[in-house]
Parts: sequence; structure tokens; C-alpha cells
Amino acid sequence: MTSHRARRLPRHRGVAAWSAILDAGAGRAAEYEPLTGQRTADFVVVGGGFAGLSAARRLGQLQPDADIVLLEASRIAEGASGRNSGFMIDLPHELTSADYAGAGDDRAMIALNRQAIAFARDAAQDYAMPPAWFDPAGKVNGAVGDAAHAHNLSYAAHLERLGEPCEPLDAQSMAELTGSRYYRSGLFTPGTVMLQPAGYVRDFARGLSSRIGLYETSPVTKLCRVGPDWRVETPTGSVTAARVILATNGHLESFGFAKGRLMHLFLYASMTPELDRDALGRLGGAPRWGITPSDPMGTTLRKIDTAQGGNRIVTRTCATLRSGMEARAADLSRATRVQRKKFDERFPKLAGLAPQYEWAGHLCLSLNGVSVMQELEPGLFSACVQNGLGTARGTLTGIAAAERACGVESDITRHFAAEAAPRRLPPRPLRDIGANAVIRWKERAAARE
Repeated sequence: MTSHRARRLPRHRGVAAWSAILDAGAGRAAEYEPLTGQRTADFVVVGGGFAGLSAARRLGQLQPDADIVLLEASRIAEGASGRNSGFMIDLPHELTSADYAGAGDDRAMIALNRQAIAFARDAAQDYAMPPAWFDPAGKVNGAVGDAAHAHNLSYAAHLERLGEPCEPLDAQSMAELTGSRYYRSGLFTPGTVMLQPAGYVRDFARGLSSRIGLYETSPVTKLCRVGPDWRVETPTGSVTAARVILATNGHLESFGFAKGRLMHLFLYASMTPELDRDALGRLGGAPRWGITPSDPMGTTLRKIDTAQGGNRIVTRTCATLRSGMEARAADLSRATRVQRKKFDERFPKLAGLAPQYEWAGHLCLSLNGVSVMQELEPGLFSACVQNGLGTARGTLTGIAAAERACGVESDITRHFAAEAAPRRLPPRPLRDIGANAVIRWKERAAARE
């Protein structure tokens, strides 16, 4: 009998701040019970993030009468889906390049990203999400030094060749937007959606919950082949179904797939307490904005407002490769120190403001930038490896896995079917030592960014 036992379960360091700020200190009541006992279904989706929820929604669209079960290891929006920066980006955003421009067919990828955004927009409308959860506000690539400014110019030229609109911003425009005089220039692109990621994911789950069986705190510990079906086991129950979708991103490797081919990267972020009227007056700038660094190893910033969980600033920087799939306490402490310094440099009028929340977010990348969306074994599908683009790429892989499981072909399924397998990585511990040395070198080179 074929079986796959989970060698480890997801573990997260720090608070999922996007979710915490929605609860206004009152604590979050349980919304979905754990799976108990034994049951059957037509489909099981493992993972309640962007990929898993998108897969469940697409399954319901394709087979309205199907019995669908979704299992989330922790709580909805407490995992990676509530620990990102909330940028759903349509344009090329290759994290391993100098200026985000990819080397492949950018027009095709842009079209797919926009399909993901349209799918998310429809879900936001169907599930009556507040407009602030899904805000098509665009974003800015911020530049400080000469090299970063050159990256913006190069990226703008790349977008012009693609026929994509963008708007250069000078230092004064950046100050008017952010309240900070730190930036030399910026490049605004209009197609990015700024999410309140926890709000979006939680309302997505609520919208689905009347249609599917949704269970929280139900980590999958084992997959067993039982005749033509799969039995999906959790600590307190099991579901047997003909088709299973693993929407577990890097934890695909926990079940024994793509071993030695996935890079487990952790990015770190912090969020301020809610800014009072005096602090907002000293800061100035617009109520909401989002900045990604023109050098991918720089610092991402977001300013959010009351409608998204309070007037706060989110700072994200620093990365570590941890092949054991768990960030260390020392990693988070170091990142928080770096973030406080970068925050003070950008906002001297708020210097010394300590963050209220600090956290690590788990990303999964492949060396050649491919996802793993395929039929792993008969009836077992994956929607994994988002390459640091979990909001859009996760949505796409979830859609594709659902379509593949239903025997449907589309532009999305054809894209992922054409991708190569993830390239094999160097062995541990050389992998971690070498990758972290390169990351530190790149972070030092991009220090001002």
C-alpha cells in the first residue's frame, strides 16, 4: 500500500500580525472545528492558504455538486497567507533578478497573473469582502542609491517594451506619498492589488464554508492509498477521497516529494503599534501606500489605515535559508534589529518607535523558478512552490490543480504542465551555508535600500 507520512508539520515564529490586528485585542474565536472521526468526500484539499482556497473555489465552480473537504493545519490566516506583505502583483517580479524583470515570456506570465487577480476580485465580490481587503491601488518600486535608481530605469524600459504603463516619481513625489525624504526616486505601476491578506483569506474561507467542509487545526500526518482512493489522516480523524490536492507550498517536501529540490526561505517583518493623531501628523504622506525595493534584497514597506486594521507601518527585510523549514529565534531577533534601524532612517520623526508585532514568513523557491503543479501519483495533485509570489502564484497553482483534478485544460494548466522539474540543490549543510553567505553579501550590497 502506497503511503506518505509527513516528516514535519508547519511551525511558525512570531505572531501573524495581519490576523491579530483584525481582532482588536479581543482574541479570535474558533470558527471551524477540527476534523474528527472518519468521513468520505469527492475531493480533499490540504492547506487553507491562497492556493488551497483557490483550489476549493475552482473545484466548486467546475463540479457544483461535489463534496469538498479542506483541511488547514493551524488556523485560517495564521500560516504563510497571513504573514506576507499583501502585494498581489501582475507584472514580472523575479526575486533572483536585479530589477525583477524575468528572463522568460513576460507577456504570458502577466496575462496569467491578471487571471489570478480577476479570480481573486470575483471571490472578493462574491463573498462581500470590504473594499479595503482587496484594494487595486498599485505599488511603487522605491530607490535610494544610484544602482537602485538605475534598476528602476532599466525596469521602466523593460515595461515600456512590453507596452505596460508606469510612472516615474521624483524625490518630492516620494516624500509626498510616504512622508519620508529617504527615497531618491520611485516607479509606480498601477496593476498591483494591495491586500489585507488575513482579511481576504478569512473572508474567502467564510464564503466557502457554506459550500465545503472546512476544518482547522487539522494537520495532515499521513496519506495512504486505499484501492482507487486516498485516505487523508489527521491526529483526530480521516477523510477518504478519490482526488487530493496538496496546497502546502514548501511542505510538499514533508511528504517526500521534490526532496532536495526546494529552497525554504524565511523573510522577516514587523508592524508598528497603531499610530496616534500626533504621530500621523508628524509622518504626513498618504493614508495607504506600498513600496517594494527596486533592489530585490532591499526593504519592503507598507502604510495601512483604519479600514485595514489601524494606521500602521509594516517593514519587511532580511532573509535566511533554513532547510529544516523552521526559522530560528536568533533569525527573528536579528531581523527586528535591522528593521528598526531601517525604519528610523526612513522616518526620523518616528525614530525609536518599537514594533508591536514581529514575525517570520515561510517562502518556498526552486532554483530554476518553477512551481510544482502536477499529478504526483494517480489522484494526488500538487499546487505548490510559489517562488515568493504566493498571493498571485498560489492562486494560479490552486486553480490549475483543481482544473487538472477535474480533467479540464486551460492556459493556466498548460503553463504549469510545460514547466521543467525543480533543479536539484547542493546537499546540506553546504546548501544552507552557501546560500546564507550569498544572502548576507547581497543584503550588505543593498543596505541603503
